[in-house]
Amino acid sequence: MSHWESYKQDWLLLTEAGFIAVNQMDEDTAFKLFKAAETLHPEKTLCKVGYGYLYLHKLDLKNACKAFEEVLQMEPKNEMAKAMLGVALSLGPATLERGEKILEETHHAKDSFVKNLSDSATSFVGRFLKKNPGPAGGHKKT
Repeated sequence: MSHWESYKQDWLLLTEAGFIAVNQMDEDTAFKLFKAAETLHPEKTLCKVGYGYLYLHKLDLKNACKAFEEVLQMEPKNEMAKAMLGVALSLGPATLERGEKILEETHHAKDSFVKNLSDSATSFVGRFLKKNPGPAGGHKKT
């Protein structure tokens, strides 16, 4: 077994640690962990989902969508990337309807995590993003 081969077994641990770093708001570490995992297995798309997740946490919707769309080009049936693309698109006013449609499609996902994500995001969109502004939103500044 070559030196690199022994590290290839750790790509999932590196990727998972990257997701944990995103949740801890440690962007620098998350990026480095995803990059290390991607270096070991460039053909695996989970690292690219991780980059999208990182961008989504930063509300960098353009790069988040780009990362998720790249995964979907490689794996058109990747339900996680599709649901997260739906979330990212739903947060943009110009892409809200497209995102909602994608979330509706992922509502029937086989993976319970993806289904719950889709359901929660759809509920959020309906309750907060599509709702008319309150009384303060309709007043003109004098």
